[in-house]
Amino acid sequence: MAESVTELPINIEESVKEVVQNVTGKAPSSIEGVAIAYLSLVIMAILPIFFGSFRSVKYLKEQKESGEKHETMTNKDALMFPLFASCALFAFYIFFQFFSKEYINLLLTGYFFFLGVLALSHLLSPIIALIVPASVPNVPYHILFTRGEREGRSDIVNYKFTSYDVICLVISLIFGAWYLIKKHWIANNLFGIAFAINGVELLHLNNVVTGCILLCGLFLYDIFWVFGTNVMVTVAKSFEVPIKLVFPQDLLINGLNASNFAMLGLGDIVVPGLFIALLLRFDKSLKRGSEFYFRATFSAYILGLLATILVMHVFKHAQPALLYLVPACLATPLTLALLKGDINALFNYEDQPAILESPTEASKSKKSE
Repeated sequence: MAESVTELPINIEESVKEVVQNVTGKAPSSIEGVAIAYLSLVIMAILPIFFGSFRSVKYLKEQKESGEKHETMTNKDALMFPLFASCALFAFYIFFQFFSKEYINLLLTGYFFFLGVLALSHLLSPIIALIVPASVPNVPYHILFTRGEREGRSDIVNYKFTSYDVICLVISLIFGAWYLIKKHWIANNLFGIAFAINGVELLHLNNVVTGCILLCGLFLYDIFWVFGTNVMVTVAKSFEVPIKLVFPQDLLINGLNASNFAMLGLGDIVVPGLFIALLLRFDKSLKRGSEFYFRATFSAYILGLLATILVMHVFKHAQPALLYLVPACLATPLTLALLKGDINALFNYEDQPAILESPTEASKSKKSE
């Protein structure tokens, strides 16, 4: 009799776990597992913004030193971006309703495999240059394929690389093969982080006004598609490509083979990250020896992300992260700039100031074109 009494709680606990798993289709997660998942997502979100921002400063400096003009987003581009994003999102939703998602994901997997290998190679390049021994020579190569002769000659392929770049490519192809074969969440996150860092580094907002237009437009976009419809959530769950960071909530239970994932879209990292990187470049232009606006807005982003996770966990419903991130990332630098008297300098700053030409120079340039 005593044995049956002691065994009863154990049997009930196992039965509850079995019911939860049968109803949800996912393994039950412990509170510790959920906390680890959300904390990992926060860390994976802030690292690309931090490193991508500093890489963007270096990239802009290299562009200016080489005399190349980097293409930046204009106000019109920022205004139209949410409309194009909405059309693309709804198109994918329609595709998933009428076509098998296996075929769509197969096509997108090949596309993102190619992009992911390139992004990861670019990310690994400075790391490989540091860890490879000096005894291994960094041999330069140049692939040149032209059309025509002399004055009429034009370059079709003009690509320079080194032996270190080949090492980066081989390593990236190994991770890419792992992603293609296993679709493992760690491989997905490696590609996702590479996309995010490269996005923050290479995509530049030219000024704060453009950033405000972009963030406010995507603020409304995110709210509408998450709260107004089920389109965003459906597409996010149907995609099996590295456009989101994931971390298992049942990691402590099932280990690396866990399947109950918490997720964060790359857009919630890259879009605020572009604005935060712009603020870092603004800090550098002030030449005060500090990164005041960058660090303040970076901290506000972390608080906004934590607020998103808290509300999502309390209400048990998907939340548009930009609903919390955009006010935090816009209000913080604008308020601080107003208090410190830097508001005019903030709005006047441009990565690439427009060069005003005289009427004579303008007519000459038109004739040359």
